[in-house]
Amino acid sequence: MTCPSVPIARLAASVALIAAAGCRSSSPDDGVPRAGRTRPRLVLQVTVDQLRGDLPWRHADRFGEGGFRYLMDRGTVYLDAHHGHANTETIVGHTTLATGADPAAHGMIANVWLDRASGELTYNVEDARYPLLLAGAGVDRSTEVDPTQRTARSDGRSPAAIQVSTFGDELMLFTGGRAKVFGVSIKDRGAISMAGHSGKAFWFSKAAGRFVTSRFYYDALPGWVDAWNDRRLPEAYADTSWRLSGDASTYVFGDRDDRPYETSLGEFGRVFPHEYGPADGRYFTTFLTLSPAGDELTLEFAKALIANEGLGQDDVTDYLSVSFSSTDYVGHVFGPSSLESEDNLLRLDRTLAELFRHVDETVGLDDTLIVLSADHGGAEAPGYLTELGFEVDYVPGDFFTSFESESAYGEVVDTFSHPYVYLDVAELEERGLDPDRVARALADELTKLDGVALAIASVDLREGKFPHLRTVDSVLRNYSPGRSGDVYVVFEPHRYVNDFDGLTVATTHGSPWRYDTYVPLFVAGAGVPAQRVARRVETVDVAPTLSSLVGAKPPSGSVGELLREVVTPR
Repeated sequence: MTCPSVPIARLAASVALIAAAGCRSSSPDDGVPRAGRTRPRLVLQVTVDQLRGDLPWRHADRFGEGGFRYLMDRGTVYLDAHHGHANTETIVGHTTLATGADPAAHGMIANVWLDRASGELTYNVEDARYPLLLAGAGVDRSTEVDPTQRTARSDGRSPAAIQVSTFGDELMLFTGGRAKVFGVSIKDRGAISMAGHSGKAFWFSKAAGRFVTSRFYYDALPGWVDAWNDRRLPEAYADTSWRLSGDASTYVFGDRDDRPYETSLGEFGRVFPHEYGPADGRYFTTFLTLSPAGDELTLEFAKALIANEGLGQDDVTDYLSVSFSSTDYVGHVFGPSSLESEDNLLRLDRTLAELFRHVDETVGLDDTLIVLSADHGGAEAPGYLTELGFEVDYVPGDFFTSFESESAYGEVVDTFSHPYVYLDVAELEERGLDPDRVARALADELTKLDGVALAIASVDLREGKFPHLRTVDSVLRNYSPGRSGDVYVVFEPHRYVNDFDGLTVATTHGSPWRYDTYVPLFVAGAGVPAQRVARRVETVDVAPTLSSLVGAKPPSGSVGELLREVVTPR
């Protein structure tokens, strides 16, 4: 049969969950590791939250030898890697990297979505059946820069909402359950999504100031985790501050520390030095995540996990995902083109170098396959763009509230949870209104609003009544019937709402525009050649490539193609 083009094939596989029968990839794949290549003892997947694809290169001249430079100089570097879905948020990107599937298949369509059955907003990895394994940790509401967490109604967490398998799951299946599969992050969703259904996840509870897990994974915390927490490493930052790691004159943004569009949070402020305050301060642990300290704590916990769980110590391939989150928090509060983001990235380079050094010492880099990417990019702060001559501004935080009050259909809207508008089905039935007609009318009205580039009704996605534009195709790849809203809203480039539950931030992400989809992609170690590849690739390609390199089958919802430069040795 004739095979469809790559974008259409991916869309069809994502939405219909069927493979194009008889189509063969141009990349060789017989389900076993390539000839002349042995399976790695450890697959180390690093995800840097909100690391836009250009940022490592902007500061590369000041990186050391062991971190980003190891990947840039000794690995395969993809220069044009993108997420193909529209809603570029944390859980969406992480799960795409883990599964090789679009959100249409893996189901994690947003950080928060409306549960149609309960009528309440649902946090992506929330699961009341599996409470935290740490007395007193409670529902984590301490953060002021992650309002999605406040949606959670319980402290329970699990990967149950992920609708397909991950690479970690396939590795576990392939090895008959002998592989060790772990995910670690400051964020629960950053750890849980990558560990998959069969692995184990640990994350940092800001409420408790400790790394935790849930009863989905263990009946009791492993002894080594208790021992690590008893060291109280977060408290070492008490009454200290985040200071520049070098002379300000050596920084690109060294003379632009105090910008009016940056967010000032209490004593942490918006200029260096940023004070952490006392260990018992209300926002002490939040301030740790707003700085390189969050990544440093993640590193120390990951090192302890490698040692105590014996990763990479036998012939069975193990898997460790480490998701570094500080870049995201710092980016939201100060913007990607800020002195804070610059210093954070330089410190992250040292953190990566220490992680790779530790892996080399315990496992060996030649026996470790490393892949580094990001869950999404990030927009520049409109204030910064204005300084450069752009005519842009934020979308007013109350834009949708105003729209509801003026729209003829405002009273039948249940909620707007970016990027989806959900209709009140019960109200529609009571009024005898057709949901599809109302959704289309709402989409037409929303498109006329200042700041809105596109609004498309889900019924048009289901029925194929949409123009085949890249932006619309990315919305289709984000569409999951049971979770997506009735209308998808895309803001204009460089326009977005920066009011998150009362907190004004410098910038955000979540759009299908290139600054949000563009991410780095480095693959190194375990026989991967040093090369730079300029062709367009997508993040859905990562998981099936990892599966091929260890001999496992692709994850169940995967629509990605093999990264042939990595799979085929020279």
